[in-house]
Amino acid sequence: MSTIVSMRSFHASSIGVAALAALTLPLAATTPVAASDSAPPPAAELAGSTQSLPLEPLSGTGRAADGASQEGLAQREVRPFSLVGVVWDNADDELHGSVQVRTRGRAAGTWSAWQDLETHNHDHAADPGTPEAARPLHGSTAPLWVGDSDAVEARVRAEDEPLPEGLRLDLVDPGAGPGEEVAGEGTRETRVPDVLPALDEPASQDEAEAAEAAEVAGAPAEARPYVGKRPRIITRKGWGADERMRESGFIYTKSVKVAFVHHTGTGNAYSCAEAPSVLRGIYRYHVKSNGWRDIGYNFAVDKCGNIYEGRAGGVAKAVMGAHTLGFNTNSMGIALLGTYNDTNPSAAALKAIEQLSAWKLGLYGVNPKGKSTLVSAGGNRYKKGSSVTLNAVSGHRDGFATDCPGARLYSRLGAVRTAAAHYQGRR
Repeated sequence: MSTIVSMRSFHASSIGVAALAALTLPLAATTPVAASDSAPPPAAELAGSTQSLPLEPLSGTGRAADGASQEGLAQREVRPFSLVGVVWDNADDELHGSVQVRTRGRAAGTWSAWQDLETHNHDHAADPGTPEAARPLHGSTAPLWVGDSDAVEARVRAEDEPLPEGLRLDLVDPGAGPGEEVAGEGTRETRVPDVLPALDEPASQDEAEAAEAAEVAGAPAEARPYVGKRPRIITRKGWGADERMRESGFIYTKSVKVAFVHHTGTGNAYSCAEAPSVLRGIYRYHVKSNGWRDIGYNFAVDKCGNIYEGRAGGVAKAVMGAHTLGFNTNSMGIALLGTYNDTNPSAAALKAIEQLSAWKLGLYGVNPKGKSTLVSAGGNRYKKGSSVTLNAVSGHRDGFATDCPGARLYSRLGAVRTAAAHYQGRR
């Protein structure tokens, strides 16, 4: 069944830090749970590719002195890439062990130190029983952003269980995005970008969005008086998402009751000008390496506080993502680009998460300082069918046993809830 999507256009202006472009933002539809059969709009030709290199046994027999199995890749020169992850055949298999890579930067020609990749093991995934979960899916580590590189070495060491079958190293070139031109071999020039302007619109704009979202949620608009102002959101076209890569159509749930906060685990060695490239790399990794229908997160935020539209389907709608296994229904995922186990999130990034939560939860009548109940679709923390009461702004680890969103980010979520409620006009 196709879904009617209302659109609003925004005028473009320049902010200077990222290569981004403006377009219209789709808002809420009047039919809440539907999949569109329409094909995605045509996209401009964008570069980008994935190299998939099989891992091989290390140390001759493939076992360390203590008997642990090991696989890896000897130093190898490859086509340029900027993001790397380890992938295996079956998404139901788990990798228990350590995964490390080192890479050679193209500019300096020097090798990095060994860097750890986070082993996700299902924490980001489509809910069991959904059409997306029925796709041919692969297991994977979190991808790591390493910047422009042309050589790689990898090693994977098992701990308690054998390594999964079909281990391979995926090297992602995110390609040039809006405002970028390839100037020559190994170089890029960035033009002055066009971006969505900061929101400075009359209250009627937010009231219209609230009314549309209230229809999606099945409640009258007057029952939803607290809606924070919509922050500036860089759309998919703005960060260079090639719409031909994802599966066509969209899947919606009935409401947005919980905002799950994540970190991407991609490391913090990116500039804010590179953030759109990081996002394009994650998008390609989620679709081409993991096998998902689209990028898993509904929104992303960079360390400079820029907010990006994630999974396609409309920023004001209840778009089902693949961010928190078991709790993707009636929730949204906000991912902060980077790794925040030992690094503090920036004040700008926290403010963006607060404002985004205030606006999106407000559209569905949710107090960010309150609690909501979701029904688990199954996972390693809650059994399928369990009714679970969660904070309206929760960390990924609240719905699934994982380190995400990192200890330093998770510890800030109490303050995020309070500030988000304030942005809604609550005391």
